[in-house]
Amino acid sequence: QLGTHFAQSSNIVPFLDIIEGLATKVGTKAEVTSVDPLGDNAGLSVGMKASGSFSSVYKFITLLENSPYELEFVSMNIQKGIEADAKGNVSEVWNAIFRLKLLSFME
Repeated sequence: QLGTHFAQSSNIVPFLDIIEGLATKVGTKAEVTSVDPLGDNAGLSVGMKASGSFSSVYKFITLLENSPYELEFVSMNIQKGIEADAKGNVSEVWNAIFRLKLLSFME
């Protein structure tokens, strides 16, 4: 079971898919913007953008914090914005840009 807490380099794409899947479960749109190995098995740096209602973005961050992987939030910026649809209806949207460090990463 210990192995389930580590992501191996061959499993990076499924790991990123899991993260994006968590966002979908709570109604947040998320996309991975960057992935950088930190070298010497120090971890993996993942940049992400997420958007949705405040509640959905908050739930997504909570799911990440409670995921089976050992993640560290390196930086985060959350801002409220306004979005218009094709019909011109305006709604509030929250945008989060953050960088995670996957500590439980094995090459």
